[in-house]
Amino acid sequence: MAGTSGNGIDLGGIDHVEFWVGNARQAAQFWASAFGFDVIAHAGPETGVRDRVSYVLAQGDIRFVLTGAVDPASAVATHHANHGDGVRDIAFLVSDVRRAYDAAVERGAPSVREPWVTEDDTGKLTRATVATYGDTVHTFVDRAAYSGAFAPGFETVAFPRTAGLAVGLRAFDHVVANVPLGHLEEWVGYYRDVFGFDQLVHFDDEQIHTEYSALMSTVVWDGSKVVLPINEPAAGKRKSQIEEYLDYYGTPGVQHIALRTDDIVSAVRAMRARGLRFLEVPGAYYDDAHERLEGVELPWESIATLGILVDRDPDGHLLQIFTEMIGDRPTVFVEVIQREGSRGFGLGNFKALFEAIEREQARRGNL
Repeated sequence: MAGTSGNGIDLGGIDHVEFWVGNARQAAQFWASAFGFDVIAHAGPETGVRDRVSYVLAQGDIRFVLTGAVDPASAVATHHANHGDGVRDIAFLVSDVRRAYDAAVERGAPSVREPWVTEDDTGKLTRATVATYGDTVHTFVDRAAYSGAFAPGFETVAFPRTAGLAVGLRAFDHVVANVPLGHLEEWVGYYRDVFGFDQLVHFDDEQIHTEYSALMSTVVWDGSKVVLPINEPAAGKRKSQIEEYLDYYGTPGVQHIALRTDDIVSAVRAMRARGLRFLEVPGAYYDDAHERLEGVELPWESIATLGILVDRDPDGHLLQIFTEMIGDRPTVFVEVIQREGSRGFGLGNFKALFEAIEREQARRGNL
C-alpha cells in the first residue's frame, strides 16, 4: 500500500478528491451522467450533518466527494463564493494518521485539523488535515478499521445508474495545481520537505509555449502512486491560461484532474455519447502525430474522429484528451489518459492543447 516518500509519510495513493460546489445534487448528476460514475453514498441533514450535503461517486479506484452548503454561513458556502466549483481536498490513504500528521506538521505543513476519530456500526475512521496551496487541503485517511460506504455520517444510496455505455475510468493518474508567477519553487519545496516527494520532470517556458503565452511546470511524486504537477505562468505576449485561472479562482488551486483508462477510444466514445464536451484540435494535428508516432499501431481513424491526442517517449506512448471547463468559471477541467508504457505527460501535445485553450480564452475575451 505504501508509497516511497521515505520521510515517515507513506502514502497508499489518493483516497478521494473532494469538490466544494454550488449544488452538490446537480453536480453528482453531471458526473454520473457524463462520466459514468455511480453515486454510492450521501450525507446531509437526513444523516445528522447540518451545514452541508455530500455525495460520494465511484468508478474503478476513483472516488469523488461533491459537497454543497446547506448553511449559507458555512465554510463550504464561503469557499464557493470565492472560487466557484473547485477542489477543496486531495485526500491521501495512510496506515498511521497520527504519524503522517505529526511528520507533516513538524516539517512545516500548516495544521487544519488534528487527528480525529469518528465511528458507527461499521467501524472507526481516523483522519487529520493539513493545508497546502491556496485554500486546498490534504486529509490523511486510515480505513483499516472501517468497512462502511464512505465515512460515519454517510449512508448508502441507490441512485439509478445513468443510461449510456460504460466509460471504464480506472484510477487517478495525476492532479495538477496552478500557482502564481514566482511561487513554483516554493510549492515544489513544500512537497519535497513535507512529504519527501521527488521531482519527476520539469518543463520550462521554452518547452511549453505558443505564440501568445507560456508556462512552467514541475511534476512531483511520491515515487509510486501520487503524482502532482505544479504549474506557474511565464512571461508572454498575452494572458496565459494559468493567469486566467488565478484571476477567476482567486488563489492557487487545482487546475485539472487526470483519470486513467485502459481503453480511451471506448471511454471517449461513451462520454461523447453521454453529452460530455471536449476541447477540439484541428485536423492538421494528426498529420504531425502520424510522424511522431511512426511505427506505433493505433486506431488512427477513431482517434482523429474522437479528437484524442497521442504522444510518445522513450518508455512508450500515451493517448489523452481534455474536457472543456466543467464549471461556470474557466478554472477546472478533466483529462482522460491511457498509458502504454509512457511515464510522460504529452509534451508533444502541449502546443495543440494550449492553442485549443487559447481559442476558448479568446471567445471569453480573456486572451
